[in-house]
Order: sequence, then structure tokens, then C-alpha cells
Amino acid sequence: MKRSNQREGANAKVNDEQREARRVAIVDAAEAVFAAKPFSKVSMRDIAREAGISPALIYRHFPDQQHLFVEAFLRGSAKLADIFDQVLNTRSDACIEEAAKEFIAYLTEHEQYFKMMTHFMLEGSLSEGLQGRLNDIERSMLDKFDQVFEKAGMKGNPRMLSHAFFAALNGVLITFRQHPGRSAGEASKHMDQIGGIISSLFRHAVKQDLTG
Repeated sequence: MKRSNQREGANAKVNDEQREARRVAIVDAAEAVFAAKPFSKVSMRDIAREAGISPALIYRHFPDQQHLFVEAFLRGSAKLADIFDQVLNTRSDACIEEAAKEFIAYLTEHEQYFKMMTHFMLEGSLSEGLQGRLNDIERSMLDKFDQVFEKAGMKGNPRMLSHAFFAALNGVLITFRQHPGRSAGEASKHMDQIGGIISSLFRHAVKQDLTG
């Protein structure tokens, strides 16, 4: 009886691992497809084809396309949060500049996450539960910006400054990420320069907070 229970437990563990591996593969496929096509043009069939599975199998893991893309965006935002943690371990006099540089670089290099974010902010219509998850992701990102400004020396509540910083950096990406007449390298360099200017302005705002 004991061996039977152990065997059942081992089989359940293998099944769980297989299920998680398949789930990861589906999210990987969704990211790949969304990087190549607009959200509105992507179907579950496209994702299934990319993942090498049937559309019916995807629905065993995700009830619809919105759940799948929120899951993918959650993974991307977690990676960005890890990058911000590294920024917070840098010297304090450069953390605002580093945060701006890393935010722009990450969303330039991982265009699928940028597309997801702008779609959800500008066009997406989500169910209440998914909107709550998306709001949690945004709050978590703003928390990281708060920590950046606090490390830079801000004594007051930094949340409004974090909102402004987040909006400014997204504006840079929207405006210059695919600027006509510039190569990808030139666009990246241009965005870095603008990010530096923005960082200087926000550093001044932090000093104003310190001096009252």
C-alpha cells in the first residue's frame, strides 16, 4: 500500500511538471507570436501552431487569449523587476539614470512586452479580475520607481513622481522606438540621451523635495 501511494505521488509530480512545462511553452509561443503581430491579429490557433500543439490543449491551461497575454506580461514585468533590484544595488547618485536606461533598454529589446503594455493601457478591454491583476503589476512597477527615488534621497511620498517618470519613459519609447530615418542602434542611442535628460529633471525634483 505504501509503495502504491509513493508511486501515485511520483506520477502526480511528473504530471505536474509536464503540465507546468507545457504552460511555459504556451507562454513562450504567445510571446513569440505577439512580438511579430499586433494583439488584435493574434489568434489562439497562431499560438498553438507556434507551440506545436492543438488549440484545444491551450484552452486546458488558459480560458481565453486575454488570460494568456496577462500571464505573459506578468512574466515580463517580473524580469523587469529583477533588473530594477539590480539598479537599486548600484551607487545612489546614479540610480535614477540607471533606472531610466534599463527600462528603455529592456522594453526596446523585448518588444512583445512593450506591445502588451501599450495595448492593455490604450486599447484593451479586460475582465474585472484580469484588470485587477494588471493593476497589481503596474503598482509593483511603480513601487520599484518609488524605491529608486527614495534611494536618490527623496524624503516625501514619491508616488506622484513615479507616475510621472513611468509616463515620461513610456512616452520616449512610443515616440522614438521606431523613429523614421534612424537605424535601431541610432534610435536606441537617441532614447538613451532623452532618458538622461529626463533623469536630470527628475533628480532636480528630488532635490526640491529635500530642500522644501
